[in-house]
Amino acid sequence: MSEPQDPLRSLFKEAAAIGRSRARSAPLSFITERAERVRRRRILALAVGVCLVFSGTGAAVAALLPDSTGTTVPATTPSTPRPSPVPSLPSSPRTSPPPMSSPSPDEGTSATPTRSQSNPPR
Repeated sequence: MSEPQDPLRSLFKEAAAIGRSRARSAPLSFITERAERVRRRRILALAVGVCLVFSGTGAAVAALLPDSTGTTVPATTPSTPRPSPVPSLPSSPRTSPPPMSSPSPDEGTSATPTRSQSNPPR
């Protein structure tokens, strides 16, 4: 069985022959640039994926860990309120020790009193 002559089939064969005769491979620079773009896209997708995994893991850990910044109430409340601390007044700094008094003639040869010692009352 021979097929009848199909005009559309003959036109397709003619177009294919013309296409084969004019076909050229792409320049090497074009192929290299396209491969570089594909590589950059893959690296970017990998970096975005890693960032999403780390941020998701961090969010999950933060959600699961107890909140340490919250205030906690003591287990028992004190029956008497604590007195509030009295603010102390700033003391003036001393640059030299206080003057020592000389012994009086009626004390004799007793040593001069120091800060930790006190004279007995008379």
